Order: sequence, then C-alpha cells, then structure tokens
Amino acid sequence: MSEAPDLSEAEALAAEHALGVLNARERADAETRMAQDPAFAADVEAWRQRLAPMLDSVKAIPPPSDTWARIERLLPANDNTLANRVRFWRNSAMGGFGLAAAGIVAAVVVAAQGPQIVTQEVPVQPQGQLLSASVVSQDTRVQPLFVAAYDPDRKQLIVTSLLPEGSERDKVHQLWLIAGQENPKSLGLVESGKAKVIALPAELLAKMSEGAALAVSLEPPGGSKNPDGPSGPVIGVGKLSRL
Repeated sequence: MSEAPDLSEAEALAAEHALGVLNARERADAETRMAQDPAFAADVEAWRQRLAPMLDSVKAIPPPSDTWARIERLLPANDNTLANRVRFWRNSAMGGFGLAAAGIVAAVVVAAQGPQIVTQEVPVQPQGQLLSASVVSQDTRVQPLFVAAYDPDRKQLIVTSLLPEGSERDKVHQLWLIAGQENPKSLGLVESGKAKVIALPAELLAKMSEGAALAVSLEPPGGSKNPDGPSGPVIGVGKLSRL
C-alpha cells in the first residue's frame, strides 16, 4: 500500500501546526504565514476544529512543584539601583519618541496606499463522522503513547506520537488496524516524537469504523516480517470512537 499523503505541503503544515508538533522556529514561520495568507489561516482553523475533541482524551499532567523556583533561578538578577532606574526611564522616553515618529511615518505610508481588501475563507465543515483513538500502553502504568484522528472526508489518518523523539533506538513502531476477527492490517511505520498523515487505501476505508482498534507493535528495522500481523510485542492499543 502507498503511505504517501495526499495533502499538499500547505495543508500538511496546517495540520502539523494545529496538532502542535512544530518546533519554535517552524511555529513562528507558520504564524507569520497565517497573518499573510488567509487560505492557510483557514486551513489551520479547520484542522483545529477537527482535532479539538481529541484534547478531552489527553489527561493534564501537573508540573513539578519546583518548576517556578527553577524558572526564577534562570532569570537575570534584579538590579534596583537608582542609576539603572534613571537610565531605564531615560531610554524608555527616547524609545517612546522614536516609536511615535515611526508611527507617524507608518501612517503616512498607509494613507498613501490604496485600500486593500483581505478576504477570509470560511473553513469547510467536515461531512463524515470523525473518529479518534488514544493508543495506551499495555503495562500497569497505562500511559498514552499515540493519539490518532481519522478524517473520512480526506480518507486519511493523522497519527501523533507522544513519546520522546528517538525513543525506539534500534527498533521501529508499526501501526496496525484491527477490525473484527480479521488479521491486523499494517498502516505503516510511525516515528516517536513526530506526527504522520497516512493516506488509507480503498480496501481499508470501510474498516475504519467505531469499535475498530489501532495497535502499535515494536518491530525490527523495516517492520514486521510476518504477513499476518506483528512479529514483535504489541506495546499499545486503542479503540476508535466518535469525536
């Protein structure tokens, strides 16, 4: 089966931004693009609306009690001398004059330009029933490992790893669809710490229904050599349910 997503580069970036899996620089670039490209902003908002119900399945984890103390230790020491305070207000005043002058120049430039019309595209609401699954570990800790959302309109599955990047080491994670009494069907490999959009083949679309399960196994590089299912241990399972 082909695992290449049908999403365009812009749509894939919008989905990743909505999922919150971009690094700081990529996120800043995406926010800038949203401000300049109404179509891209509409795509991001559409994905956020699709994926918002998934937040209900993720439990909040309180930060360690010493978090604020560690943040304070990283902050520069306060310097409250009179000289520094005077210098601060003097610089602030000069900065204020500079900002005022810049504002006047900007106003003149804007006034000289013709009116610009910015059109905001309305996100298309999904027509099919969205499904989600939280793939949790099978040991006594029962912790979420992956979250997945199935979009029937696009016929695609978005899988996001909650594991630290590179945690599989010399192994790989393989995703499986388990529907009824049939053998598990491979949906390909998924990397820890990353999100992936999987385009589903036609023969699996009907099996993506409420009650079917997604499972993740730990396999040798390249994936399972067993044509009928996982060859390594299954580390997580989760059932598809309606959003």
